[in-house]
Amino acid sequence: MPMNSHQNRLTLINLGGPRTTEEIEPFLRDLFLDPYVFDLPLWEPLRKKLARFIAKKRAPKVAGTYASMGYGGGSPLFDETKKQAYAIAELLQKSTGKKWETEVTMTCGYPNIRGIDPTVLNPTETNIYLPLYPQFSRSTTLSTGKIMEGLIGRCPLGTRGWVDHFARDFRFHKVVSHLILDYFQGKLKEADFIHLDNEKSISNWEEMDLVFSAHGIPMRLIKKGDTYVQEVEASIRGIETELKKSGFRGRTHLSFQSRVGPAKWTEPNTIEKLKELGAKKARIAVYPISFVGDHLETLEEIGVELRDIAMEAGAESYNRIPAPGIYPKFIQFLHDLVLESTQNPIEKKECLCKKYGGENPGCV
Repeated sequence: MPMNSHQNRLTLINLGGPRTTEEIEPFLRDLFLDPYVFDLPLWEPLRKKLARFIAKKRAPKVAGTYASMGYGGGSPLFDETKKQAYAIAELLQKSTGKKWETEVTMTCGYPNIRGIDPTVLNPTETNIYLPLYPQFSRSTTLSTGKIMEGLIGRCPLGTRGWVDHFARDFRFHKVVSHLILDYFQGKLKEADFIHLDNEKSISNWEEMDLVFSAHGIPMRLIKKGDTYVQEVEASIRGIETELKKSGFRGRTHLSFQSRVGPAKWTEPNTIEKLKELGAKKARIAVYPISFVGDHLETLEEIGVELRDIAMEAGAESYNRIPAPGIYPKFIQFLHDLVLESTQNPIEKKECLCKKYGGENPGCV
């Protein structure tokens, strides 16, 4: 049904994650069919054929990993994103005095952004779209902008009703530093996070080795101008500055996880970084700098696989700091970004896609 003219709407966008075993292959197929994600210098029909083949071949292999998390063979990402949407909408209702309807959609898998009612696809001051990507990347932000452009005839980045990436925002740095400190000091609420191992304060947390693990991307995207790594580095610099104000004196490290295939990816790889720190008997804490909700990469990869690697290498201890999720200060920050997006210009002043790494954005 078309949206009531007196009703506000908030749609959260995520990359996606299968909710069930049956959704794994469709999710992977959407993922690899996206030319900004599966970016290969191949004839397009051949690239698409290869994408479908890889999705079909990988689906059974990753099914076991998804099953091990205990969420019905799928990922908790959809449910975690719904929690974020409800929490933001609750704050919006209090601050604006208006009811906010919420929706969660994905660019890969289900519920798919391409299936949204066309009458509510266009971002406006009462119809807000919030992509949950802190840092710009061709494979996330640009890809989402291009999908929207195909649906509504224009790229929405930088315009009214669209929340842009926020990696350089000092408020984001403060929020994450508070989250990390609350984790170190045992102040996080177990009910707000999945698999939280934070029952009490960590002794001498001020001296820990803090690893910021970001999702890696192929170096070919960096060579095309993608500013993703610069965005990640800016986030870390700001967070580290805030942590030091609160007494943190440990070392910080940037590394990249989830490398796939033989091509060269961003480095250092998190596996190698943890082996290096483990060999030094380090006390390690890992924060997922490019994620804002817990799912496969944070719960299984960081929480289990990388923990085993670090401990086997000799680490004295290992802690997985959760993604922000519905951490109250993070929800307040997203609430503020939503309201600020209503003040964006109706027409874009510059092409953000091109500015941050899109060589053919198709928008002016």
